[in-house]
Amino acid sequence: MATAAEKLAGNLNFGALGKATELKNRLLFTLGALIVFRLGTFLPIPGINPVSLQQFFEQQSSGILGIFDTFSGGALGRMGIFALGVMPYISSSIIMTLMQGSIPYMKNLKEQGSKGRRQLLQITRYVTVLIAALQGYGVSIGLESMQTQYGNIVIDPGLFFRITTVVTLVGGTIFLMWLGEQISSRGVGNGISLIITAGILANLPSAFVSTLQLGRTGELSTAFILAILILVLALIIFIVFIEKGQRRLVVQYPKRQVGNKVYGGQSSHLPLKINTAGVIPVIFASSILLLPNTMSGFGAGTSSDIFLFISSYLGRGQPLYLALFAAMIIFFGFFYTGIVFNPDEQAENLRKYGGFIPGIRPGENTSKYIDFVLTRLTTIGTIYLALVALLPEFLISRTSIPFYLGGTSLLIVVVVMIDFINQVQSHLFQHQYEGLLKKTKLKGRR
Repeated sequence: MATAAEKLAGNLNFGALGKATELKNRLLFTLGALIVFRLGTFLPIPGINPVSLQQFFEQQSSGILGIFDTFSGGALGRMGIFALGVMPYISSSIIMTLMQGSIPYMKNLKEQGSKGRRQLLQITRYVTVLIAALQGYGVSIGLESMQTQYGNIVIDPGLFFRITTVVTLVGGTIFLMWLGEQISSRGVGNGISLIITAGILANLPSAFVSTLQLGRTGELSTAFILAILILVLALIIFIVFIEKGQRRLVVQYPKRQVGNKVYGGQSSHLPLKINTAGVIPVIFASSILLLPNTMSGFGAGTSSDIFLFISSYLGRGQPLYLALFAAMIIFFGFFYTGIVFNPDEQAENLRKYGGFIPGIRPGENTSKYIDFVLTRLTTIGTIYLALVALLPEFLISRTSIPFYLGGTSLLIVVVVMIDFINQVQSHLFQHQYEGLLKKTKLKGRR
């Protein structure tokens, strides 16, 4: 006879969505917030010549501006009010994570629980405003200095344009930061991640159409386009497989007697993900490595040896570029994992609550063992990130595949969608569980 838990697990499906009113409201709120974000990407900042701007971004789409334009949902290419996107907030969050591991004050705030986390969040917001202001001023200066065959990008350069641009871009970033927090609290999923994903997905239809047009004109064969689609599907399956993969370390808790009752004696698991760092290493490596390429694009009209070297050896798809890209991904993977996961802290927590790994002595030996296992997992994880990022880069450099099909974009979309589906299933499970409790109480009253 099936138990209540087995029945609950069997009934847990998306068909219950029609009865989960709270989940429907959360999904509708999330959808509405993302629509607001998309509308904002089409609102341009004042004083821009759109024809000159379009020509400039067509020339620089393969550099770092192409990455940022993808993450902002095309707002940077249109120089919309959301041109900076949520990248200042992400940069601020990464900076705060690094500071928590090196500055004692930040570390103490992290250990203070919910109150300390609120203070860290507030500091993160202030740093976001500062980064957005600096980036906004840099964008205004850069726009004033850019010229195309259609004229200057800025119609009326000067102090007023700079102030207007900075205020507009900072305001757009602050609004997106607030919107992301609202999605996280009142919607479903991580708001900041969903905003980035929505920006990437918004560009996929045009990228798909561009690929089909290349096939129609004969630049790409039909068989090659089908091979690309199969490769993308295989990459998605591979990403899901790795992201779901864990190494579970068995943790045993000893029995203890309190009065006439015996507690403990149970075993648990300490899950260690294969890819602890997520997509951060790929974003870091892409941004740093494409920066020289973008600078060489600005100086394309000069005959400087530096620009010639960068364009020749550090162009996308070049052997040196691919080697440095892989090395940076591996380096940042180990670096970021070492910051977000502390084996000493995990070993101390196990010792504090009486847990131990069978065959390993508590304390320093446990820390060394966790570090040993984590190092091997991180090695696999960084190699996986390098493969996912480099394979599309190789194809992009050898063919005319649109940039949006890059490994970084695909990795972000798949990882965020996995988290989104997990949260939807969690809400459905909670709704089913609450319904089961209500039925149990009614039967008990009878």
